[in-house]
Parts: sequence; C-alpha cells; structure tokens
Amino acid sequence: QVQLVESGGGLVQPGGSLRLSCTASVPIFTIYIMGWYHQAPGKQRELVATITPGGTANYADSVKGRFTISRDNAKKTVSLQMSSLKPEDTAVYYCTIPRTTGSYWGQGTQVTVSS
Repeated sequence: QVQLVESGGGLVQPGGSLRLSCTASVPIFTIYIMGWYHQAPGKQRELVATITPGGTANYADSVKGRFTISRDNAKKTVSLQMSSLKPEDTAVYYCTIPRTTGSYWGQGTQVTVSS
C-alpha cells in the first residue's frame, strides 16, 4: 500500500520561507515522477511543481523563481523549498505521485502566509 506523508507546514509571514517534505512508502521510488499540488479554500487543486526521477523539475508560473522542488531517491523523499511567500500561497499542500491510472496523494499540510 502506497503512503505519502507530508510535514513542514505552518504559519509564516509574507516574504518568509518554509520547507515541506514528503516521505513515500513505495517499493521502488525511482520509477515515479513526484509532485506537489496546493488547494486554496474554495478553489480547485492546482499543480505547484513536479520532478522526474532524474531530477528535472517543472513549476507553475506562479511559483517560478520562488519555490524549489528536490528529491532524495535514497531516502524516498521529495521536498519543496518555498521562499518569498505571499498571502496567495496560503493553501493545503499535497504531495502526489501523479499517474494516469490513478494518482496517489498525501493527507496534505496547511501553509498559511499572513502577518
């Protein structure tokens, strides 16, 4: 059974930084693209970033230059370093293994950007 467990959310002031982490319980981590999505209140879940097993990253335009996704294949973890946070980044952030046959999702971690 695949499990994704996120950590690292919290409350931060505008302009601050947070680092989210996700640990995957999968037999073979290196076959999967990993990703982060977020969902703000009243809005649809949206892509934040993805990273291939080889480390190629893709970002939503809204976070380019501010967020960095990375992975540690040996530890089966994926991280999201978020900097220059804005109030509009406030959302629940979900770790995911996107698959055409049905994605896996973590339980989500709340990120609140507010003064």
